[in-house]
Amino acid sequence: MKVAIIIPCYNSEGTIYEVVKETTQYMKKMKDTEVQFVLVNDCSKDNTFGIIRKIVEDFDNVIGVDLAKNAGQHNALLAGMRQVEADYYIGMDDDMQTHPSQIYILFEKLFEGYDVVYGTYEHKKASNFRKLGSWFNNYTVAKMLGKPKEMKISSFWLIRRFVRDYVVNYNSKFTNLQGLFLRSSAKVTNVKIKHFERKVGVSNYTIKKLLVLWSSVLNYSIILLRAPLVLGGILVGISGIHIIVLIIMYLFKYNINYSIAILVFLLESIGGCILFFEGLLGEYIGRMFLVETRDPQSVIREIIKHKETKEQR
Repeated sequence: MKVAIIIPCYNSEGTIYEVVKETTQYMKKMKDTEVQFVLVNDCSKDNTFGIIRKIVEDFDNVIGVDLAKNAGQHNALLAGMRQVEADYYIGMDDDMQTHPSQIYILFEKLFEGYDVVYGTYEHKKASNFRKLGSWFNNYTVAKMLGKPKEMKISSFWLIRRFVRDYVVNYNSKFTNLQGLFLRSSAKVTNVKIKHFERKVGVSNYTIKKLLVLWSSVLNYSIILLRAPLVLGGILVGISGIHIIVLIIMYLFKYNINYSIAILVFLLESIGGCILFFEGLLGEYIGRMFLVETRDPQSVIREIIKHKETKEQR
């Protein structure tokens, strides 16, 4: 079988060589397995692509991709997946926290009949801020995309070929792989693995990047646009109950200010109708939005391969 390992790289000049070297050693233990690496430099500020050049020279199974602009982790992963044909695809980090020694656990779970397997951590080695961001992202994906509560997601995953074939056709700039994986198959699960310490430096995730990642979920759901539809329906329902109560009170000659009560009823019913029809309009807009997002995900400056002339774009 052929396995493609896609690694988005950002300011990882101190770790990426070791990641490829150790992963190669662990993958040799898997019989009848051909491995192809794709290292995607996401417009790093350090010499990451220089190190990738050296890796391509030293290893004959590595493709290096240099993005002209910072595209974000998920768009970088998609750019990498488009460069290679394989039976299975693995996404992992560039800092040794998603350790290659755990890859076999992902395969064992996948071969139970799943199409997508996430490696999730018993004890995550991350800052409280990063843990909070991951929890919020998981919560959002669960609520807005229908992810099962018991399933956890991470940046360490294994997918089958047909899942990759589906996600690489996605052409919007606002990419969230969790959303695409959930769209592609119902056989998605996670398995517990060990999480290792980061070898060099600190996490590249900032509040801004976490917010951008979270906001990308909006590209896979129109649940917020449907909110006025729900609220409008609730208000119309309340106004209906309100007028029934007013009629009963009038018949039983309750002493209340009916002018104010009727005014409140009119405000409820009119406001509810307005929100309801705004929700219907939002539904149409949302469906067009899901279809018509056309900004490019990434722009590749250069692709390098072992002992081959580099391809300029």
